[in-house]
Amino acid sequence: MEGRSFIGIGVALGVSIGVAFGVALDNLALGISLGVAIGAGLGVAFDQQSARKRKQGNSSGGDGGSVPAAGDSRDHGPDSGGSDGGGDGGGGGD
Repeated sequence: MEGRSFIGIGVALGVSIGVAFGVALDNLALGISLGVAIGAGLGVAFDQQSARKRKQGNSSGGDGGSVPAAGDSRDHGPDSGGSDGGGDGGGGGD
């Protein structure tokens, strides 16, 4: 559903579930208002999730992953000497 919003779907589902709870608890106003609030929240969450998936799909180059080149400057293996592995921010024991 590219370019569409899930908020309306969430609100519709939330209201329908809220009405069911409102009738069961004999408080229809509370059920509807909670249904709208929860449904809108779920709709926004689904919108953000779908936007994140679209963004990842557009920026990954198609296969979803990348392999760094040999000798990449970001390659900090166990014998690179850049860290002592202690996690305290200290250097390599100079």
